[in-house]
Amino acid sequence: MKDFKYLAAMTIPLSALVSIYLKGYWSYFTPFYAFVIIPFLELLLPLDSSNLSDQERTEKSKSKFFDWMLYLNIPIVFGFLFYSLWDITTTNYALYELIGLVFSIGIVFGVNGINVAHELGHRQTTNERHLGKLLLLPSFYMHFYIEHNFGHHANAATKEDPATAKYNQPVYSFWLTSVVRQYISAWKLQFRLLKNDRLPFLSFKNDMLWYSLFQTAYLVLVYILFGANGTWFSLGAGVVGFLLLETVNYIEHYGLMRNKLPSGRYERVRESHSWNSNHVIGRIVLYELTRHSDHHYKSAKKYQLLDYHDISPQMPYGYPTSMVLSFLPPLWFKIMNPRIPAKMKKAYS
Repeated sequence: MKDFKYLAAMTIPLSALVSIYLKGYWSYFTPFYAFVIIPFLELLLPLDSSNLSDQERTEKSKSKFFDWMLYLNIPIVFGFLFYSLWDITTTNYALYELIGLVFSIGIVFGVNGINVAHELGHRQTTNERHLGKLLLLPSFYMHFYIEHNFGHHANAATKEDPATAKYNQPVYSFWLTSVVRQYISAWKLQFRLLKNDRLPFLSFKNDMLWYSLFQTAYLVLVYILFGANGTWFSLGAGVVGFLLLETVNYIEHYGLMRNKLPSGRYERVRESHSWNSNHVIGRIVLYELTRHSDHHYKSAKKYQLLDYHDISPQMPYGYPTSMVLSFLPPLWFKIMNPRIPAKMKKAYS
């Protein structure tokens, strides 16, 4: 029964259902739930740094329950997408209500879309990776699959990585640099993959080209079915979704840096190059994303099997609370900068 704790991830779409159903100022309930109620619960509930026993690890690695928990997010994300589009085109909403719904649906895209896509994108089966890419579509971030798997996991905690926030870099600056640099990096990686396979740009294996076509077709379809209002709503919710991801990227590696070896290469990624959090609510709502140190150490490990390591740098708060703190750069720097090892700070000077 303990495994059902991951159903807590469904409280995000449930909060969005409240926003859509009650309307008015309730349209802002999802951001209130995600960034006020959840952080409050994180402060109240104890941390859990325990790891699985060998027997538990064997049982959970074979259980399909954890996979179906991820698959369930696909109809949820696209159900909310199309229902909300239908709803805003058939209901006379005030502007403030539409803005609230953009944030609410965008948070669903980020938590139940991109976050789950990240997990599925690391799977070994092609079908699961395709499902992950599908979940990236509403946030216009399909290139994330290439950049994250082939770029970020190789370059995390280095100056070459767009998704690693620099020491003393505000989150708002990071949004711009990370979004732009990751997109450029994804194209560079795609060209390299094509070159290695001796394939032309117009190749069936040019995934970046396919992603561009799919995302364009998605917007055209939305415009045909739901008009300009639906298109603007989709764009807004998508931006909220990928900025939520970028805020998570910001806190995951903020200020951390790998040592450069005499050969000019960086040391191997270790458990000390990502921020870990054992706060229970953030762990289960984000499918153990907060045990990010172990994820980078062994990226193929499924979310239910991730471990806590003593050498991992620990966040003083959970990921949801830390995201809120990052929106206030002076407070974020005051809390986080003293926790960064001096040698890593020096690497940024």
